[in-house]
Amino acid sequence: MTSSLKPTAVVVGVGAEQGLGAALCRKFASQGHHVLVAGRTQAKLSRVVDALVASGGSGEAVVTDATKEADVVRLLDRAMVPGNGFAPTDLVVFNAGNNRHIPFLDVDAALFEEFWRVGCFGGFLVGREAARRLVPLGRGTVLFTGASASLRGKAGFAQFAAAKAGLRMISQSMAREFGPQGLHVAHVLIDGGIDGERVRTLAPERVKALGEDGMLDIDAIAETYWQLHRQHRSAWTQEVDLRPFKESF
Repeated sequence: MTSSLKPTAVVVGVGAEQGLGAALCRKFASQGHHVLVAGRTQAKLSRVVDALVASGGSGEAVVTDATKEADVVRLLDRAMVPGNGFAPTDLVVFNAGNNRHIPFLDVDAALFEEFWRVGCFGGFLVGREAARRLVPLGRGTVLFTGASASLRGKAGFAQFAAAKAGLRMISQSMAREFGPQGLHVAHVLIDGGIDGERVRTLAPERVKALGEDGMLDIDAIAETYWQLHRQHRSAWTQEVDLRPFKESF
């Protein structure tokens, strides 16, 4: 019977083991989901899957470029037929993104389009393909990772803010169209630095300046994603913002 099958989750945008994507995979696996671990680098995906298995969970690495329609279609097709013992997916997360400071006059057309493709177009593809499969079933959760840039632009971040603002509108539009049909769509605003490998490697001075609890803990963020998935449909959240208690906003 379907009820005896292990549920499946999909996380798109998984990189380093100490990153948000990997933390989401760990959280979902710890709650009993088989996880399709999707990202562009096989070696990184394999390390995350190995860690899931070592902890008693299950997962599968699926090399995926979220900006390529064929890759996303293949991933979501796999998610609906994940293998013996696993049920079709009921949880899809789009976590892909790229962010760095670039003076506005130095952003050429190709670079702007690259940011848009990764941060917005990829979200459209993942959201659309998830909806195509889950809406007919009348259930499921689709979550998008946003940022403070989803709400406002800052000097040097126009290319990032434009992509994130567009992703937010995709989330809102999907929620309004598909919520009444049983699909829970939510957007998570991350307002502050994420305490993961990327920031600690690229900006150690910032980490030191922020001090203890100055950044968002990746496992604490992942807990919120899980709670969104578990919400009763009579009280769904469409958008939630997360920040360290020290963060000024």
